[in-house]
Amino acid sequence: FSKMAVETRDGPQLELEAAIGFNGHVISGLRVHPDREHLIYPLGCTVILKRIKDCKQEFLHGHTNNVSCISVSKSGLHIASGQVTFMGFKAMIIIWDYVQRSIYAELQLHQAKVEALAFSPNDKYLVSLGGQDDGSIVVWNIETKQAICGSPASPHSAGHCLTVQYSNTNENIFVSAGSGTLSVWELDLPNRKIRPTECQTGKLKRIVKYCTGITDKDDRFIFCGTTSGDIMKINLKTGLLSDCGPVKTKYSLGVNVLRMMKSGDLLVGSGSGTFTLCSSTTFKTLKEVKLEKGVTSIALRGEGQQFFVGTEAAQMYRFSYQDFKPELISTSHNSAVKDVAIAFGTSELFATCSKEDIRLWHIDKPKELLRITVPNMTCNSLDFMVDGHSIISAWDDGKIRVFAPESGRVMLIIHNAHRMGVTAIAGTRDCKRIVSGGGEGQVRVWELQSRGHRLLETMKEHKATVACIKIKSDDKECVTASSDGACIIWDIVLQMVIANTMFRTVCYHPEEYQIITSGTDRKVAYWDVYDGSAIRELEGSKSGAINGMHISQDGKHFVTGGDDKLVKVWDYMDGVVTHMGIAHGGSITSIKICSNSRTLISTSADGAILRWRFPHPSSL
Repeated sequence: FSKMAVETRDGPQLELEAAIGFNGHVISGLRVHPDREHLIYPLGCTVILKRIKDCKQEFLHGHTNNVSCISVSKSGLHIASGQVTFMGFKAMIIIWDYVQRSIYAELQLHQAKVEALAFSPNDKYLVSLGGQDDGSIVVWNIETKQAICGSPASPHSAGHCLTVQYSNTNENIFVSAGSGTLSVWELDLPNRKIRPTECQTGKLKRIVKYCTGITDKDDRFIFCGTTSGDIMKINLKTGLLSDCGPVKTKYSLGVNVLRMMKSGDLLVGSGSGTFTLCSSTTFKTLKEVKLEKGVTSIALRGEGQQFFVGTEAAQMYRFSYQDFKPELISTSHNSAVKDVAIAFGTSELFATCSKEDIRLWHIDKPKELLRITVPNMTCNSLDFMVDGHSIISAWDDGKIRVFAPESGRVMLIIHNAHRMGVTAIAGTRDCKRIVSGGGEGQVRVWELQSRGHRLLETMKEHKATVACIKIKSDDKECVTASSDGACIIWDIVLQMVIANTMFRTVCYHPEEYQIITSGTDRKVAYWDVYDGSAIRELEGSKSGAINGMHISQDGKHFVTGGDDKLVKVWDYMDGVVTHMGIAHGGSITSIKICSNSRTLISTSADGAILRWRFPHPSSL
């Protein structure tokens, strides 16, 4: 792992222009900076700063794996973020200098994962909590960038600790909470110790998913949301439970997140997507809305006249305190993005697909223009027809669906196109035919007619899933790549290319005398189209399969992406990497260069869609 990390830092880096996506599974991952102008949130290994007024994004790069928690200091001078890493490795915490947008300190003590972070009220200390495999709490001195002291997070009798929260007024007091444990900690600086006092919750043995920290101005109470759907109110001085509610209807699927308003009322986000404003004295619901999937973040802007809410569906909403109506401000895929296609010629539009939906985006303003939903089905692959009049798509229920890109209405469904799901698809330049591949290994050619379609031919050579199809520009030949280890050029004169890899992707060189392939053996191979002979082989990745590949229109460069999460730009003739893009937190699933070679779009298994500046101007 460490070798890989070293390798990735070398050479020129790709410039990330925009990111569509938000990891809505990070509890309290969405924050508003005290300057009131920026949202802060995680996506993969990147922390994104997004200006609220014009959505301009900036990126903090430095983590080597998914960001798992975020905290912002009260002064706004610092942001802290923690990450996950592999078992046996230390997980990094980065303290960022907000003004400089740079790394202020890198702190490494916790094993495998940083679970939660909290700043003290005056920016003096940062407290960090390690994940299950670590189980310790550490207090750091921000000025010296050193650990002051640490302690196991929960007593042996209790379960895992899940969250930490600092006092609003006292530099030496913070709270931790988790499965069967709730403690108030005091920092004893002269002796470099932290001492916990376990709170007494009586018969209420709850798993505290989240603890909102100490709320009222004079630090009287701690409010805790629990997985069983109630809110506990604990007296901070005595550590005793003073109240619990709501009495009748608990929050379905637990309380994920809580925030205290200036008025003293509580904002509550539940695992079922219910978002409410409730009284902190009676726990009575004052206002309520239902959002898509569980609420995981509530971020107040300034005094809380406006607040932002993030959900597990990777959606962000804006609310005003007055009308309490959700305004959807950002959407993204919340499961693996399977494929991306860029509209031919214009480079204005692109489409992505994942479980249940196809989404259309504008390339310059990463905003969702259209969503086409097919419930309980997964779209495996998609393409724009060259004339721009239709989107063709391959689905796991064995159907090919053709949609109109403006309205999203269904223009055609080809039923039972493939027995074990449709896994790959491509359209001919003349827009009259579709070539599809299936899970059973068959390749089929369909003719589109004004009132339907007909099957022209079925080609049975592949023995396993067809992963990728590319059609030659004269529409007379196509190449298919399969996980059976064969790449077949159909000419309908048959050429076969065989390698011991499960092929994932194949491309024609624009001059069409060569193809390049890649897959699980991590090699990029060049082949002669006429006799199927191997020309050269490059080591495409040091770790993990290559899942996506695309060639620029002038044929001088190609791009690859795969399980090592790196976007690589290659010189076709020299066979060397010219630029590397580091930001994905999941395996890269697909990658495309737009036709004017200005932009590169990559998608990943964590639902992210990233837009990069393509570093080589086109010579066409």
